[in-house]
Amino acid sequence: MSAPVILHLRAETKPLEARAALTPSSVKKLLEVGFKIYVEKSSQSIFSIEEYKDAGAIIVPEGSWKTAPKDRIIIGLKELPDETFPLIHTHIQFAHCYKKQAGWQDVLKRFPAGNGLLYDLEFLENDQGRRVAAFGFYAGFAGAALGVKDWAFKQIHSDSENLPAVSAYPNETELIDDIKNDLAAVPNNQKPTVLVIGALGRCGSGAIKFLQDVGIPDKNIKKWDLEETKPGGPFKEIADSDIFINCIYLSKPIPPFINYDLLNAKDRKLRTIVDVSADTTNPHNPIPVYRIATVFNDPTVLVETTQGSKISVISIDHLPSLLPREASEFFAHDLLPSLLELPNKETARVWVKAESLFKKHVAELRRQHKL
Repeated sequence: MSAPVILHLRAETKPLEARAALTPSSVKKLLEVGFKIYVEKSSQSIFSIEEYKDAGAIIVPEGSWKTAPKDRIIIGLKELPDETFPLIHTHIQFAHCYKKQAGWQDVLKRFPAGNGLLYDLEFLENDQGRRVAAFGFYAGFAGAALGVKDWAFKQIHSDSENLPAVSAYPNETELIDDIKNDLAAVPNNQKPTVLVIGALGRCGSGAIKFLQDVGIPDKNIKKWDLEETKPGGPFKEIADSDIFINCIYLSKPIPPFINYDLLNAKDRKLRTIVDVSADTTNPHNPIPVYRIATVFNDPTVLVETTQGSKISVISIDHLPSLLPREASEFFAHDLLPSLLELPNKETARVWVKAESLFKKHVAELRRQHKL
């Protein structure tokens, strides 16, 4: 590279977010081909700063991206803190502002205000329209884990108690063993019935893999996708299951999957909803029975029903952080080929498409708000 691409990995600030967009192993590979990489010290990353230093990165203070030279590309995962100063850099991150989420205008307008540029990780796509990198598998895997954990908790505790706080696991094995122990404590060796919608996607496959890993029989796992949901909801089959896991990618309005009539029916079995998609603020959320995004230290929110046992929703929007090291390595591995194209981003299709999408949404913002 004549002029090296300079990446600046910012420290995540979202509470309990331990993942990273760049791992020490991906940093090393980028450095080998001529990139220059700065990594911020982080108080919450699963990766130690020594790992990045050993990989060859230049270590800088947490939050230093704000005053970094304009030629650095700022890379991170979750949204930036709620601040208002204009953004002058190119940013690679999940911005959560292209699907009209709550506050999307305030998020997006900071980029044109500073002549900055957003490459939204959610919309980095190949020529077939498939995302080049996603956390979907581990989102489904972790969501299923917490869903089973909540259901098992309900079998041996009263409805006055809620699932306690959870924290990240060092690896898959420890997570699986922990949930197996939860299931072993359920009387009469009961196993839940689970309905997964979006079963054919990355997220759904992760959910199903976890359910199988903890010993839930295949006959107890209902796998739904486009064909099964084609008639349109709401679906009584959800209310007839013990756990419902929503793994769809919502790209357009659809009829709701569940409603209060089904949840208030006398024969309703459903106890736990895991909304892995976590489109809490999306006006077209197909699970319109809750409004609160949950977090690891308060993982469930109660659905207001008029009869029957209580129903809880798990709607954590960074579920892969339950397995932060493995999820980060998985994601960074898939993102690496696209990052390697950054020296030629003016002609590399994945970056050209992402920039075009950014400009389209900025133009819409300007039309709506006359900026």
